Amino acid sequence: MVFVVTEDWFFASHFLPMARAARELGLAVSVVTRVNAHRHLIEATGAKVIPLQAERRSLNPMTAGYAAGQLASILKAEKADLVHCIALRAILTGGFAASLAGVRRRVFALTGLGFLGARGGLAGRLSQRAVRLLVRGLETSQTRYLFENRDDPAELGLDPDSERVTLVGGAGIDPDHFAVAPLPPQPPLRVAIVARMLWSKGIDLAVDALRIARDRGAAVELSLYGVPDASNPKSIPEDTLRAWGHEPGIHWHGATRDVAEVWREHHVGCLPSRGGEGLPRTLLESAACGRALVTTDVPGCRALVRDGIEGRVVPAENAAALADALVALATDPAMVARMGEAARARVLDGFTERDVMETVKSLYRQMLAA
Repeated sequence: MVFVVTEDWFFASHFLPMARAARELGLAVSVVTRVNAHRHLIEATGAKVIPLQAERRSLNPMTAGYAAGQLASILKAEKADLVHCIALRAILTGGFAASLAGVRRRVFALTGLGFLGARGGLAGRLSQRAVRLLVRGLETSQTRYLFENRDDPAELGLDPDSERVTLVGGAGIDPDHFAVAPLPPQPPLRVAIVARMLWSKGIDLAVDALRIARDRGAAVELSLYGVPDASNPKSIPEDTLRAWGHEPGIHWHGATRDVAEVWREHHVGCLPSRGGEGLPRTLLESAACGRALVTTDVPGCRALVRDGIEGRVVPAENAAALADALVALATDPAMVARMGEAARARVLDGFTERDVMETVKSLYRQMLAA
């Protein structure tokens, strides 16, 4: 079995459970990716890592075609029985390579539409239609689709209840690692965003909402954990992040190696995404730690968070509504605690690593038996 994914850090942070699932079935597993600093984490699952340079930001068809040709050679050399392509660019490159190599069993795992999903207007609709045609053009009768929410299949013209579609609880969470810790004292209400620093993640909306909430007298603080992504066209400049970090009540910490520790120090996990999400891991992690959630009404985010139960779900692109949610939580510690307990229970009901592994193992069994 061969996984195709653009970046080793992305596989290491989200998809190790899938490699473990394949290994539990007795499959020989290879991961083809651009290797940076996470090779050892992938190899610890028993998988072999095969380097392939492919720039995510580049849309040059010549570059993509060259990468597909290299990948096809790898698939032939590995004698792949099944190819599992993760995220849009890997689906396009890996699907074409699988066609060249004659591998018909393919899993196309769409982990959200990225900045295409967050892009509105005619240009956004045309881009999404083009993606649909490209992806569907690469499928075979033995292709299966893996999604993290019920909205994304429709973008590809697929029925989420079809036998060709499998839904999983995001990347899955280890509930023992992301364990519940006592909430810190309140006030102030301490809100954190742990994510890549992208405009599509709505970081600027959270900053605007924090300003509004504090102007209204709410005792609330915002912590930002993450760095810009040079390979993403929606990356927020570091100068902007530094400027926000000098404002009252806002702290930009950069990258963190201990996400669980972040949630021990905060009350609320926030992601005011503009769209394009699969099922955000940051929401799963904060929920597993028993933290209330504040997010937007976009695919993926609303798949996990139910408004008034695990947290608050507000309209996208609406800093005022986001500020209202923060003010309400800042004045009601009991509600913060209650929503945090509900968020933990939600994760344990279908969103753990073991849940994802068993679902994926069932899919692999069916495909390899055909």
